[in-house]
Order: sequence, then C-alpha cells, then structure tokens
Amino acid sequence: MIEDDTLSNTREAYDAAAALYTELFSDVLRDSPLDRAILGVFAEAVRASGDGQVADLGCGPGHITAHLAELGLAAFGVDASPVMIETARQAHPRLRFDVGTMAALDIPDGELGGVLSRWSIIHTPPREVPAILAEFRRVLAPGGHLLIGFSAGEDASHPTQVFDHKVAPAYRWWPDHLAGLLRTAGLAEVARTVREPEPTDQRQFKEVHLLARKSE
Repeated sequence: MIEDDTLSNTREAYDAAAALYTELFSDVLRDSPLDRAILGVFAEAVRASGDGQVADLGCGPGHITAHLAELGLAAFGVDASPVMIETARQAHPRLRFDVGTMAALDIPDGELGGVLSRWSIIHTPPREVPAILAEFRRVLAPGGHLLIGFSAGEDASHPTQVFDHKVAPAYRWWPDHLAGLLRTAGLAEVARTVREPEPTDQRQFKEVHLLARKSE
C-alpha cells in the first residue's frame, strides 16, 4: 500500500539522517523561548487535568521528551525510526523510548494525560491523518490534552500543501482545516499559537501549535 511505502521510506530516511538531525536540533529549545513557553503551558494543562503519562510521538533523538521530563511530566518517547530511538536511549538513559507508529500505538485506551505531536504528522498523507488523530484521542484519558505542531499553509482553498522537506516529502496544513479534523475526532481546540518566520529562515512558513482537549 502507498501508506506503508510512505512510512517505510520515511523511517529509512530518518534512520539515515539521525546523526545529522541530532547534531542540528538537540539544542533547538535553547534559542526558542516561545517554544519553551508553549511546552510549559502544555505541561500545566496536563497536570491540571490529572497529571497522567505523556507520550512524545515522533520524538526523534529525545530532546523534547527530556524537556517534558524536566517540567515534571512522566514523559516517554515513541518514534518509527529505530536509529532515532537508540540515539534517544543513549542520550537520555533514564527515560523510556519505544519504536512505534502513530497509526497503531501500543498504548491502552485512555492511558495518557497528554500527547505531544510536534511536526510528527507532516510526512503522513493527509487522507491518513484523521485516523491518526482518532488514535491520539483513543489513548488520551478524558480531559487529557494534545499539543500538535506543524508548518502552516497560506491558502484556505488548499487545506494541505506539499513541500520539499530535507528528509522526506512533507505537508503543510491550513490551521483551521486541521482544527476541524481535531473537532471531528473529539478533540476540542483550547488555544493556538502562530509564529511568523524570521527573515533569515530558509523556509518562510508560519509555525502553528494547536492545544486541544479530549472531551469528558
């Protein structure tokens, strides 16, 4: 199937790029106070709703998972790339990291207080994203929170736009369209942030975070 080929190709691409990706992005939060603030708000929302475990889906080398743990959350990471997971385990040996896919999480129903998905859906064909959002909802406890980050499209008439990601083909999303898919999945938007690109950014894309809550 095309979806299986997409996942396999993306996994292989991230396996090959793991060392360079880790070198480039492991310190990304250091110079990004807005991202640190957004993750802080997410952490507070999780604690207020019951303080359950938090899954960082598409965790890569584990730097964001470790930051969530520093914020006091019981965080663990999941990634489709075995090389990324091994890198994360070596860098953060006290934390849990599992190989897995967002479409079929090895997590019981209602187990989590929070799900973090930062740029982890961008390589997924858009027609498959609703099923992944439903999987996010399945593993969240009632009242649990999802924080999803992605690159935004600029044309409401084109809900998704393909762009040439350095690792694998990827998609930008019109924010209101993705928020609508969240609502359909039973995840109500609580807040959103939009970061305008810096003049020096290679890609002049807006970066969006949507914070959503699972209905009781």
